[in-house]
Amino acid sequence: MARELLLNAFAMNCAGHQSQGMWRHPRDKSENYKHTDHWVKLARTLERGKFDGLFLADVVGVYDVYGGGPDTALREAVQVPTNDPLLIIPPMADATEHLAFAVTVNLSHEAPLPFARRMSTLDHMTDGRIGWNIVTGYLDSGAKGAGKSEQVTHDTRYDIAEEFVTIQYDFWEGSWEDDAVRKNREEGVFTDPAKVHRVVHEGEYFHVNAVHLCEPSPQRTPVLYQAGASSKGTAFAARHAECVFVVGHSRPRLAESVANLRKLAVEAGRAPNDIKIFALTTVITGATDEDAQAKAEEYKEYLSSSGALALMAGWTGIDFSKPDQVGAAAAGSNSIQSAAAMFTQGGPSAHRDVDSIARSVALGGGGPVLIGSAKHIADELVSWAEECDLDGFNLAYAVMPETFEDVVDLVVPELQSRGSFKTEYAPGTYREKLFKRGPRLESNHPAARLRH
Repeated sequence: MARELLLNAFAMNCAGHQSQGMWRHPRDKSENYKHTDHWVKLARTLERGKFDGLFLADVVGVYDVYGGGPDTALREAVQVPTNDPLLIIPPMADATEHLAFAVTVNLSHEAPLPFARRMSTLDHMTDGRIGWNIVTGYLDSGAKGAGKSEQVTHDTRYDIAEEFVTIQYDFWEGSWEDDAVRKNREEGVFTDPAKVHRVVHEGEYFHVNAVHLCEPSPQRTPVLYQAGASSKGTAFAARHAECVFVVGHSRPRLAESVANLRKLAVEAGRAPNDIKIFALTTVITGATDEDAQAKAEEYKEYLSSSGALALMAGWTGIDFSKPDQVGAAAAGSNSIQSAAAMFTQGGPSAHRDVDSIARSVALGGGGPVLIGSAKHIADELVSWAEECDLDGFNLAYAVMPETFEDVVDLVVPELQSRGSFKTEYAPGTYREKLFKRGPRLESNHPAARLRH
């Protein structure tokens, strides 16, 4: 029986997301990110292609490591300017019926109760089609913008995240009982106070004493995404995540990472298939292999090496404008450790050269780039999924919206003809669509113990 793949579109509320310099391409429309119509049209295209979700990246802060300042990022639109990802979701949800939205929100700059309310509101407004990509800040520029002197250390960020998500579970799962809302017009009782519980938390990083402000939403807790690949991040994902975003060029290494993640989930008291795993991929396709290759060569004319290095510098904390310092900087990086590790022990030798870094990151942001006809792309996606035990892919774009239109019009029908992709959406909330079970978190999830 064919493995049925899951597909997310990977985008960001900005002009320059993964493929740096491509905003200059004459067919690229990403500069329209400021306009509602831009996002509504994208959402309708993705729903026409039966995409499972739109995965919205975000970053709080500017990439100012490269060259010691933000000039390159600003000049070349390296994920700046960027707008809030949450605010574009309601109009897209209104224009669609099934497409889900996984949104990145950096908990390092959030207060527990206001954040819980925003996510519950989105879950209500989307009829249960919302997910949260749990991230912690890795940019000093973001920390300074939030009133701190610098970013806290990598492992401490995960300790803070552990405490933060526990508070969120208490708000979403435990504060309001299922039958707290009565809406009894005769008695004049909208909510039964006895069934609303105060969340009291006295921890190392947070002190909370409040009731949740929202009545239970369709999913209560949004679908939980996570993308950490360090040892601390992987352990966190195994405990909490329902979907994990992975990046890797080597199939054997990616398969090993996926197997380890599922093993850790079992050790945490969960099942291996309680986690859906999505790999970053960029697809360039056409009517034939030759057409796709010609399109890829055309795209390469617009790529920016300096933009790619500015992006990678922000991810790793390494200033690639100083090649002689790369090794030492990587060893002491406080940014994304899995990205920095590529330049220390076990990293591919090709990445010792700054020019090769730029070439590998400029198109697709460091993930595999698949080029070919729809048949070739389908072959590749299916084989990657089978060899690495992947559930699906987060598809980055080269040209917006051309990349996604090509996938919808060419690749999706090919996958459907093989039985490798759905022809109709399943009913229900995001969680029900993904797991083919109820709208609530599983009873073996750590949030379940907070329910009344």
